[in-house]
Amino acid sequence: ALRKGSDLEKAFATAALVYNNYADPESKLSKSEAKSLLQSQFWHFIQGQENKPKYQEIISSLDEDSENKINFEDFMILLVSLTLMSDLLQEIKNVKTTK
Repeated sequence: ALRKGSDLEKAFATAALVYNNYADPESKLSKSEAKSLLQSQFWHFIQGQENKPKYQEIISSLDEDSENKINFEDFMILLVSLTLMSDLLQEIKNVKTTK
């Protein structure tokens, strides 16, 4: 999938690979591990978001009940949520690629 796929397929495959590298043998992450992964691998998207109420809500949910683990689906929802509120989203919309 990584070599022959479209750019979108490659992006999702990469997200899955990164998630799997951090996940436990049951393919789950603790909330603190998810927070750490987001802060280390997704920091360009979350940079400057610290004062936004939605960002604070998402991050505080990762601080609560750290015994609770999240699966890949929940993690992808976090990624999409953070992407939608990111300042980089507007920059991405302004970029035109040529093919």
